Amino acid sequence: VADLWLVYSKPVPANGRELWTLFLQCSCITAVIGGLFYNWMFASLEYSWHLSVAMAVSFSLLLLLTLFLVHPARCVFSMIMPTLGTKQGRKLLLSTCTMIVVVNILPNIISNIKTILEVIQCICKNSSESLLNSTALLGTAAWEFGDAIQETSNSINIHRPMNGHFQFSLLKNSSLIYQQMHLAGEKIGMDFLAVEVLVKDSVRVGNKLVAGFSVLYLCFESTWYLKNYLTNLRFDNFYITKKLERLTVDRKAAHLLVGPSKNILRPTGMKLSREEVMLCLVQAMLLTVALMLMLVVVAMDHFAFRVADTAEKKASQFSMVPVTLNIKYSVSAGAKIGILSSLLEFLGLPSKELPLQDFKGSYRHYLIFSSAHCRISRPTPPNPSVLLAVGLLFCILYATVFLQTYAHRLCRKIAGSFFESWEEKRALYLYKKLSRKHKEG
Repeated sequence: VADLWLVYSKPVPANGRELWTLFLQCSCITAVIGGLFYNWMFASLEYSWHLSVAMAVSFSLLLLLTLFLVHPARCVFSMIMPTLGTKQGRKLLLSTCTMIVVVNILPNIISNIKTILEVIQCICKNSSESLLNSTALLGTAAWEFGDAIQETSNSINIHRPMNGHFQFSLLKNSSLIYQQMHLAGEKIGMDFLAVEVLVKDSVRVGNKLVAGFSVLYLCFESTWYLKNYLTNLRFDNFYITKKLERLTVDRKAAHLLVGPSKNILRPTGMKLSREEVMLCLVQAMLLTVALMLMLVVVAMDHFAFRVADTAEKKASQFSMVPVTLNIKYSVSAGAKIGILSSLLEFLGLPSKELPLQDFKGSYRHYLIFSSAHCRISRPTPPNPSVLLAVGLLFCILYATVFLQTYAHRLCRKIAGSFFESWEEKRALYLYKKLSRKHKEG
């Protein structure tokens, strides 16, 4: 492995054997990266398969030529790998989590909301139909009550009304109401579908933009690091490297590296500086905010399912509500109509008592709120595999927060292995800096 890395990090191969070894290394790397690039474009970014294949093949060929011919490009590409464990890698993982939530959880929430609306629509339809049918009860009661009044009016010979019945205009055809309710339900469904499509399309576009920006920024960040490494001796130069240890031993100044120091660290050690710890805490807090937003969406999914499941079960358990109409009309046996009696006396006719009778009627009807003919879709429970995938991704994200420092140190080591002569200059600069501080102390 050390020999292969030595061939890979050399500016120019020493012989034909190293040249073929370098070509095989670059070919294997580009084959693996090309496969991952295709899977990323097709599965995560949801591009078409033929576009994904074309982009993956073109990217692989370009990457092969670049890695094989350009030595600094190999260094930049090698530093991109550990950089994936830093904030740019977290951006890619966060975009993947967002895509998983949008594609799987949001449609589930909308589906359960549709179930709730179907339950409400079923209740409204059946209750309105039952209420319309109850108007027939009023018509029957009014007709019978009119019969009783008609019998009373028939006993008067002077004036007889044409008809003593109450006239009700009943709505016999309820198709108009059903049609309006159906149109309202269809409109609500179309509105929900439009919102779902809009959210999915927006997140897809945003995810593609974030992914493309993250990949470009990965290349930029690695290039920026290499540029500063090669042009600034003070940049990221506070590690106890093997070249620095060898230099202090040769100059009999090993005491410079003995004892605790807050300014220099060993790149292979687990110790973190104060700045590195604060950076990890800030990144962890930002990641926690994103996690809380994801948990809100997951909680909404569970809440929508519980409400839809409860509504669907309770709707089938609604009992019929009895409605009773009682009509009671009572008149004393010796009652008289005052105006008619005065008229009879004025005409010199004897007054006549009206044989009014009591009227009592009871009418029963049942209001129905649910029916077996209602088309209510079953609520969809949350997918546990989606929650597991999101949970595992966030575990990886939290791990990358604390691995970011060590990934940064690995980039430093990669750059030093590609440019050994410059690494010696950096070690000499740090040695002089430590010597100067030791003399001043």
